[in-house]
Amino acid sequence: MIKWGIIGLGNMGTKFANSFFEQDSISIDGIASLSNLKKFGKKFEIKKDKQFKNYSDLLRSPNIDAVYISTTNNTHFNLVNEAIDNNKKILCEKPFVTNINDAKFIYNRISNKKNFFLEAIAYRSHPITDEILSIIESNEIGEIKEIHASFGFEVKKIKKKSRLFNKILGGGCILDLGCYPISFAELFRKTDKKINFKKVSGSFSSTNVDDHAEIEYIINDNVTVKAVVSFKKDLSNDCVIYGTKKKLRVISPWLPEKKSIIEIIDGEDYYKRLVLSEHSIYANQLNIASQYFNKKIDDRNLNLVTIEKSIEIFHILDFWINNIKD
Repeated sequence: MIKWGIIGLGNMGTKFANSFFEQDSISIDGIASLSNLKKFGKKFEIKKDKQFKNYSDLLRSPNIDAVYISTTNNTHFNLVNEAIDNNKKILCEKPFVTNINDAKFIYNRISNKKNFFLEAIAYRSHPITDEILSIIESNEIGEIKEIHASFGFEVKKIKKKSRLFNKILGGGCILDLGCYPISFAELFRKTDKKINFKKVSGSFSSTNVDDHAEIEYIINDNVTVKAVVSFKKDLSNDCVIYGTKKKLRVISPWLPEKKSIIEIIDGEDYYKRLVLSEHSIYANQLNIASQYFNKKIDDRNLNLVTIEKSIEIFHILDFWINNIKD
């Protein structure tokens, strides 16, 4: 059984901790935070000797096998490296770093470590991902021609200290949201084929971070990917795969519920595919990550994002960030 520690007890740390209530055989064996420690410990019944006032003490604890890192983006690089130094399995919130050099550095440190690292892009753990891949594999919609994916919401008031808009904290819509549409397209990319970038556009907020961004590129020689992320407007927040026979639409792909819907559209006709999940998305992620770290699942049967997949996603994000023209 994997003994988990949680670093960072904010919104995502709380969601992750809640997922333990859905599992009988997995427990929280340590928490670390610069704040919220007492309140969090009481809510989740964490004993005082498992509450750490600094991150390093938890990472050095011999009672912890794996850590979930949910601090601000700018802290991930140092914490991941310290976790590696202490031989802790790692589930790190996205983005796992904020620049390509840091991504390469971590990749070089752990690319030879098996069942060791996952980036927490949670939607990938939901059964809907397997269902989508099955539909594509069955040729139900034909050959893929285009993939469209979006994630955006309107932030009405820009707060300079907000993690979304603070450059020092790793803000910007591409870092915060871009991994979702890009990781979706990566499900279908053949890794032996080069990416051909076509268009990049976007805009910047008053704090000099990107607040709207679009990208278009080609994968597998002939599949067009169009991705949009935004803090300026509410987007459709869906994924559409255009095939030669039909198109497939995923409703609410980034936070699928226990009952989720896939639409198959053929001209004016369409039907719905209901996908059921026994657990919530974060409980699925916890369960699969624990099995992976226990070596009960290998990379070939895993939809979650390994370090190899993370570095591929970040190469695209890095190009996107550095080629925006307002």
